[in-house]
Amino acid sequence: MSYDLLVIGSGAAGLSLALRVLEAKPQARIAILAKGPLSEGSTMYAQGGIAAVLDAADTTDAHLADTLTAGGGLCNAETVRFVVDNAKPAIQWLIDNGVLFDREGGDYHLTREGGHSHRRVIHSADATGKAVQTALMERILESGAEVFEHHIAVDLIRERLGGGRLGRCVGAYALDRSSGRVITLPARAVVLATGGASRVYLYSSNPDGSTGDGIAMAWRAGCRVSNMEFSQFHPTCLYHPKAKTFLVTEAVRGEGGHLLRPDGTRFMDDYDPRGELAPRDVVARAIDDVMKRLGCPNVYLDISHKPADFIKSHFPTVYAECLKFGIDMTREPIPVVPAAHYTCGGVLTDLSGRTDVPNLYAIGEVSCTGLHGANRMASNSLLECLVFGAAAATDIAATMESIAPPPVVAAWDESWVTDSDEEVVVAHNWDELRRFMWDYVGIVRSTKRLERAKHRIKLLLSEIAEYYGTFRVTNDLLELRNLAMVADLIVRSALSRRESRGLHYTIDYPDRDAIAPAQNTVLVPKNFTARRQN
Repeated sequence: MSYDLLVIGSGAAGLSLALRVLEAKPQARIAILAKGPLSEGSTMYAQGGIAAVLDAADTTDAHLADTLTAGGGLCNAETVRFVVDNAKPAIQWLIDNGVLFDREGGDYHLTREGGHSHRRVIHSADATGKAVQTALMERILESGAEVFEHHIAVDLIRERLGGGRLGRCVGAYALDRSSGRVITLPARAVVLATGGASRVYLYSSNPDGSTGDGIAMAWRAGCRVSNMEFSQFHPTCLYHPKAKTFLVTEAVRGEGGHLLRPDGTRFMDDYDPRGELAPRDVVARAIDDVMKRLGCPNVYLDISHKPADFIKSHFPTVYAECLKFGIDMTREPIPVVPAAHYTCGGVLTDLSGRTDVPNLYAIGEVSCTGLHGANRMASNSLLECLVFGAAAATDIAATMESIAPPPVVAAWDESWVTDSDEEVVVAHNWDELRRFMWDYVGIVRSTKRLERAKHRIKLLLSEIAEYYGTFRVTNDLLELRNLAMVADLIVRSALSRRESRGLHYTIDYPDRDAIAPAQNTVLVPKNFTARRQN
């Protein structure tokens, strides 16, 4: 069976796009690929909220200016304007689709996070992503779209033209994780909504599936990627030997939380006049510096000076999680450390989410739209998912009927491979990759460390390619293959930027390049061809 649309990914970006396409084209045949359960993605874990101008004292110009400032001179102003202007309609669409946001009196309660000059973050307590994901899942399960849970995409399929040329994207191969069988999913149009690549690092706030699959597949398919050196580290993840990098929302600092040294003294004012409300890259580097200077394993985040009822009502998820580990945030500070959180670079797209390959779209964290620049401002990520989900859906619905059905696609060929008898190789390489990325390509970098990482990645890619060509694919092998490729893109991008800007900080080039305007890092694959219309 072939589809009108294949959506790879089941978070806010993918589900909102699918629903909007069905609103315009109710008879469209849509397949949605979920790596695990439909609910398992980064959206479900997003705590803070969604940035939008909803208060009369706020303006879209202010939202635009704050985003440009946080982005370190690399944001595309046209993109930022497009997103902030479409923020309020995106929020209304969520409300119309059953998302319940917190109210204070008759108005929605808005909080403020790092980098914002106004309270403009609408939220559902401290579990906004869960509220959004749950509502969208309910709608999608009623919609008639076909959902493939526990399927991981292997690679995109491009139509083969004469003379060895490659044409439009016509589907994807996917591994059924339950059966181990690779299936073929042909489609007129394909959307990558696979999220980011923060699991390339040893410590991450992301779910296990954030392994850069969409970025790697798009690169192999011939798409350019941009600004991969800008990996955002969330400053405050719970530090506890039994906690799996639980994120402590930025809203805790937005509502007055203080960052403390182990001796109980504050330190953020020593690094930035905005204190705890400085952008995440500034806060993460400050914490990293304090930890290295003092030799301490963590710092502390304290909001216990606020009333206990206020803390419990505003941060019920964080409060309950901390209590699991014997930490009462109403009475004592929370031990925290930075962790890899968000991939600001990704697959290059236009304002409709279109990539370099015809009929292939990328939306959400997998993409590089120009919104985030060198550093994502808090709570602009879910907003980007929704705005570009809507924009791509409009483009797909308008062109769907003019796109020829996909041709007959060859089935996946496993006749020349065998089952692996050395899965330990995959596990070892996975662990080694994430460790040296944390040590060499983390919050603070140097050319020597990046060169070491580059050398090791080259060897890993060779080992993985040999393994991939010999044995049947597994989920772990596919994720390792994608992570290694993304790691290579990150390191290549970082080595090419000989300055410190936004999230990329190197001790060899600690200052910004004075040349204006700032330049994006764009990597071009060998099989890149300029985009052609259908």
